[in-house]
Amino acid sequence: MNDVINGVKVPFIPLVQNDIITPKKPESKSDEFGSIFKTELDKLRFSSHASKRLEARNIQLNEGSLSKLNEAVEKAESKGARDSLVMLDQTAFIVNIPNRTVITAMDLSGQDERVFTNIDTVVFA
Repeated sequence: MNDVINGVKVPFIPLVQNDIITPKKPESKSDEFGSIFKTELDKLRFSSHASKRLEARNIQLNEGSLSKLNEAVEKAESKGARDSLVMLDQTAFIVNIPNRTVITAMDLSGQDERVFTNIDTVVFA
C-alpha cells in the first residue's frame, strides 16, 4: 500500500537517531522578562485612597523622598513587618509591607489627632 497523501508516501516512517525521538529543548531566552517582572514587583505602589490623600493634603513626593520611603519599606520588610508607619520629615505613611503598598498618607503639621492603629512597626526614614 503506497498511497500518497499531501505529497507524503504512506506509511511514513520518520528518520530518528537511535530509534528515540528526543524533543528539542527550547532555546533559553534572556532573563530580561524576569528582571523586568522583579523590578515591577519591587516598586512601591500607592493605593487609590493614598493617592487621593496625597492630592487632597497637597503632599508632594520627589525622587529623593520616594527613594527614602522605599528604603524604609525595605528595612521594615527585613524585620518581618506587616503594616508599618513610616515617618518621612513631617509626613506619615501607613504602608502594607508584604504588598509594598502605601495605604494612606498625612501631613503631621496640620493634623489635630495623631493616633495610628493597626500597625506593628514604625520606621523613621
